[in-house]
Amino acid sequence: MKIAILTPTFNYHSGIDRVVEQQAIDYAKKGDKVAVIALESNIKPGNYSIISLGMPKNPALQRLYRLFFFLDTKKMDYYKKLRDYDIVISHFYPMNWLAYLARKKYKIKYVYFNHGINTTGLLNNIWQRLYMALFSFFTNITLKNADEAYSVSKYLKENLKKVSNLDSKVIYNKIDTKRFNKKIKGDKIIKKYNLKNKKVLLYVGRIAPHKGVHLLLESFKIIKNSIPNAKLIIAGKPTFNSYFNKLRKLADKDIIFTGFVDDKDLPYYYAACNVYVSASLWEGFNLP
Repeated sequence: MKIAILTPTFNYHSGIDRVVEQQAIDYAKKGDKVAVIALESNIKPGNYSIISLGMPKNPALQRLYRLFFFLDTKKMDYYKKLRDYDIVISHFYPMNWLAYLARKKYKIKYVYFNHGINTTGLLNNIWQRLYMALFSFFTNITLKNADEAYSVSKYLKENLKKVSNLDSKVIYNKIDTKRFNKKIKGDKIIKKYNLKNKKVLLYVGRIAPHKGVHLLLESFKIIKNSIPNAKLIIAGKPTFNSYFNKLRKLADKDIIFTGFVDDKDLPYYYAACNVYVSASLWEGFNLP
């Protein structure tokens, strides 16, 4: 079969994109011809192809562009190139538009993978609330003709039914147990950051407000009162510069910001820590 997998970005630092990557690999192993179609990409293709459609580089313009993607008629016309595929799988708005139109015009099977939309009380200003309200509204429009839907958790299954009246089956995200296992040793990370005889706490993920990294830093101060030799590693790419700058001002010498960690090194960080920590305010699954 020919399968098109749609995702807005196809980048190493995005949890959704890592799920897409594994899905593309799995389908290709079965002998299917797979194309991942995204607006931007930095993941190297394996036994599948990648098509990048392009979008603005400025983060603020990116957010607006993705919200009003349907106004870019040239990109929207890309749905016509999906007519030769047997299945179109969309993982997130605005790529749903292409799947929606391919289903409407050519009766191509449209499968939606639900990773959730964060519309919780994290939205601390009116513009952010308006943005997410429109994002959810447009998403629901593009789901009206989906043939099948899958959610990555029971929570998201219930949420999708509530907001869009769309039933879905639960398929949990997979972990690569060949890479992440108890036999991995964290010695090189312990040496790199001078962690010998330290109690190491680890957070992995994007550095964004809803991930609650500021709460981790506040909690770490309390921990240090009881465990003076504790260290906190924050492994992940900052995606909101102003937020990251505030975190750096709050951090002391025992808090280590690694930046983006390459995939091949990530298991060693897990192996080096005593405790994995998260203070995320909203998650659909929390793959880390």
